[in-house]
Amino acid sequence: MKIADQWLNEYSRDYGQHTHKLMPWISIPAVVVSLVGLLWSLPVPEAFREATPALNWGTVFLMAAVVYYFIISISLGFGSLPFVIFVVAVVAWADQLSVPLWLMSSILFILAWGAQLAGQWRTGRPTCIFHNLQLLMIGPLWLLACLYRRLKIPY
Repeated sequence: MKIADQWLNEYSRDYGQHTHKLMPWISIPAVVVSLVGLLWSLPVPEAFREATPALNWGTVFLMAAVVYYFIISISLGFGSLPFVIFVVAVVAWADQLSVPLWLMSSILFILAWGAQLAGQWRTGRPTCIFHNLQLLMIGPLWLLACLYRRLKIPY
């Protein structure tokens, strides 16, 4: 299993060279929110609904991601919790709007993922789409690691 530094270095190699430094700070959270929104929109088993209305495929995905974050770095795992809470709050709010969540999430995903790919293309480092999917959930940790380095917090 890869450790945090290996994943973050791989992510930096493929995504960390954006010509516009603000791009990942916008597109990475947007991709995560949209993906969770899409998963949130999927039908759930009756057992999920009986357990709690908050249990759906989006929250299951986030829980699995947080477990993985803790496995590769306890410090980054704890640091990811406010972002996860933010994502759940945004998606829960969006789910209450009159526009279907799946539609909003689909549009946001296409725009945010397109911005990520356009940023890669502009740097001359395009990668395989399947490789991008593999690194999808490392993006938030990469942003968090940038903050940790700036604040001199070890991870």
